[in-house]
Amino acid sequence: MNNDTVAPPVLVERQDHIMIVTLNRPEARNSVNLEVTLRVGEALEEADQDPDVWVVVVTGAGDKAFCAGADLKAVARGEAFFPEGKEHWGFAGYVSHHISKPTIAAVNGFALGGGTEIALSSDLVVAADTAHFGLPEVKRGIIAGAGGAFRLAAQLPTKIAMELLLTGDPVDAATAQGLGLVNRVVPQDKVLDEALALAERITVNAPLSVQASKRIALGIVDGKVASEEAAWRLNEAEIKVLMASEDAKEGPRAFAEKRAPVWRAR
Repeated sequence: MNNDTVAPPVLVERQDHIMIVTLNRPEARNSVNLEVTLRVGEALEEADQDPDVWVVVVTGAGDKAFCAGADLKAVARGEAFFPEGKEHWGFAGYVSHHISKPTIAAVNGFALGGGTEIALSSDLVVAADTAHFGLPEVKRGIIAGAGGAFRLAAQLPTKIAMELLLTGDPVDAATAQGLGLVNRVVPQDKVLDEALALAERITVNAPLSVQASKRIALGIVDGKVASEEAAWRLNEAEIKVLMASEDAKEGPRAFAEKRAPVWRAR
């Protein structure tokens, strides 16, 4: 295929005062690589600085996956994962990229791992009835390092969050709604429409009032959430230690070889 005809990995469009950001790699289950991170991050920067953007909706292309997490093929090739100087944006240019404009995740398909972490970092979530949420990283010898571990525990009842985090088991959209992780569950072909309708309910309000309300609710000051800073530091320290372990290598290797992992706790 000629490079000029390759679809961009992220689509950004406007609908009145709403910016729609679409992860556009359906053939790779909308997994995240360096270019996706850069383009999503730039879109959020544009949205935050543009007074005509009042709400951001993020979704995935196709009807199978919202986001399958990191592009493991790109990782295996040694591709850098974060744009230089933009590491503070976090996974997908999104999970620690705090903007004043409200964000809505329109989860059009399964959202395990990084997909769930994008949902956890969004202000509101509309999910397809076919969607599933979960943090299965412990099944692979790694951890949910894009804020999932501490945000799940903060947003769900503690015992439920711990069960999901420690088992790595997923939940369906209806269960996620019952737990408060999701605002709406709708048929798959209505997900974006419902997210846009919710966005429009926000845009009838005074935009500066909405933005100030979000900053107060989440404690956003100068693009940072002070209450999360200690959790991010602990998160990074744990990742550094864990990724040097034998089990962290065994998990992905066993997955690639389609066999059960043999854990050694070292």
